[in-house]
Amino acid sequence: MRLGVALYPDFELLDVYGPLEMFGSLGDDIEIVTIAETKGPVRSTQGPETVATFDFWDCPELDLLLVPGGIGTFPQLENPAYLAFISDQAGVVDLTLSVCSGSALLAKAGILDGKRATSNKMFFAAASSQSDAVTWVEEARWVEDGNVVTSSGVSAGIDMALAVIANLFGQERAEQIAAYTEYQWHRDADSDPFVQYLNQGAPVGAAPPD
Repeated sequence: MRLGVALYPDFELLDVYGPLEMFGSLGDDIEIVTIAETKGPVRSTQGPETVATFDFWDCPELDLLLVPGGIGTFPQLENPAYLAFISDQAGVVDLTLSVCSGSALLAKAGILDGKRATSNKMFFAAASSQSDAVTWVEEARWVEDGNVVTSSGVSAGIDMALAVIANLFGQERAEQIAAYTEYQWHRDADSDPFVQYLNQGAPVGAAPPD
């Protein structure tokens, strides 16, 4: 199984590396590849760079696609190359995953049409304003709908990743990874302690922290 991360400048660091810590703990059962519009270093919001080994045109066949959030979400909403890439991939991969404002990109690309989805709570309107064809779920840690899984903000991507691992490799495997990483797994997708902060962040159009 191969998981590809679709990077872009100013992605949120934990949106990527939280899920990758969990998926990477599967060892030889999964291969992780990094992709961006241009190969090479891609700077995160926090500063550290991640090297994209592939670009949109030489990306290998994927089974899973991960779309992170970050303050770079807003420029990518106007980037036809990025939107076309994730749209094309969503049509062929087994699962498309997003963390936080990554769901805004999925919505803009039409990937969430007719589906239920969630996003970062403080900046929820930034995602939900991208499409009226989506049933936006305000109170959810993550939402699974068919072959698309969306999570709430930042650390929720870790909970989502463990849930996906449980679905693909079994609950026991996911529990082992949570224990190995000493992570207290938030297992209830419908329990969202951060919904109380719904849309209390910066106004829509301003850059969110994720």
